[in-house]
Amino acid sequence: MNIKTLRILIIFLLITLPLTSAAQQNEIFNSRIASLQVVAGDDWLSPPVIPLHGNTAINISFDDLTHEYHRYIYRIEHCDADWTTSSSLFSSEYVEGFSDGIALEDLEESLNTNVLYTHYRLQIPNSNCRLKMSGNYRVIIYDENNGEEPILSACFMVVEPLMGVMMSVTANTDLGINSQWQQVGLEVKYGPLSVTRPDQQLHIVIMQNGRWDDARMGATPQYTMPTGLKWSHNRQFIFSAGNEYRKFEMLDTDHPTLGIDKMRWDGTAYHAYLWPDEPRTNYIYDEDANGAFYIRNSDNYENNRLSDYVLVHFTLKSPRLDGEVYLNGVWTNDRFLPEYKLEYDELAGEYTTVQNLKLGYYNYQYLLVKADGSIVPVPSEGSFYQTENKYQAFIYYRDISGRSDRLVGYQQVSFAP
Repeated sequence: MNIKTLRILIIFLLITLPLTSAAQQNEIFNSRIASLQVVAGDDWLSPPVIPLHGNTAINISFDDLTHEYHRYIYRIEHCDADWTTSSSLFSSEYVEGFSDGIALEDLEESLNTNVLYTHYRLQIPNSNCRLKMSGNYRVIIYDENNGEEPILSACFMVVEPLMGVMMSVTANTDLGINSQWQQVGLEVKYGPLSVTRPDQQLHIVIMQNGRWDDARMGATPQYTMPTGLKWSHNRQFIFSAGNEYRKFEMLDTDHPTLGIDKMRWDGTAYHAYLWPDEPRTNYIYDEDANGAFYIRNSDNYENNRLSDYVLVHFTLKSPRLDGEVYLNGVWTNDRFLPEYKLEYDELAGEYTTVQNLKLGYYNYQYLLVKADGSIVPVPSEGSFYQTENKYQAFIYYRDISGRSDRLVGYQQVSFAP
């Protein structure tokens, strides 16, 4: 099998996996890649969404945990609403310029760090390509030095705001009032677009804090009007309110800061020991970033190449639970992988894990994956209607004769009682 055939096979396998949440998230395929970020402009607190033909760019960055040179190249793919590749489109229909085989040229080696790494950056659009169509996009980055092996994929969205989108969030739900739930209401106005078969032409996605693993799709609207659709007290749009994300901040390798009990050097690596996470039986407001993370050091100077990596020790005080406990946040790419799973210590009565993380500010939460595949907050973390959450609505549209889905509406709102 030649390299070109192998590459096509790998791409096919990546885009034809079962359409679980994993198909809709950033993904790292090589263990030497770390700190993958996909950000719209400098808004690290929101999902990566940019306007079509706007002035905001998508910024993709990551570290290769070596100082070895790798010639990384990228490919841009347009995806339908379900994140399958828009196979009926030619790349020239959604990209002006080059969509494949362009090298990443913005890179710099770490300086004065214990862990050696090379930081890479890619901005889209750039001088080689501009996006011509709204919708979902996936960027796959390959190592040209190693048979064009895929090392990561990064996902983002491009919106052309042709439809009106109005969202509301309330703690008054059919499952309880001012209890542990939050209800999203949604109204969509067609605007100038022709919609004769909304069940076939529209694809609606509602998310909490940008989490594709808990996204709600395919909900039937309560009201269908000539000018639009409306969802009011729809059970599929009820979310567990959860609790505020936990957080910590590492600014250097010598001093414990926010959320950190102690820092240690073992002769080979730096270690940060977070304060053990105790059960939270009551709601206490604590400003968070809803799972986001931000790389920085104590000087907030050349953060990308002067910030070291530290082994971070997490501890969750809890009885053994029926299911598997995982760390979750934007920095885990909202994926439930073995490296983010916590192990249970019977004698100590706690879950633990160690993560290799770059200096910066991190939000995280603990999620329980049950045997049936359902995902819920760890019971000891609590779920309170007062929790501040961000909700996003994505409205995808396809012409009757169209060959792909466009993103024609987007809205984000925050809930605070």
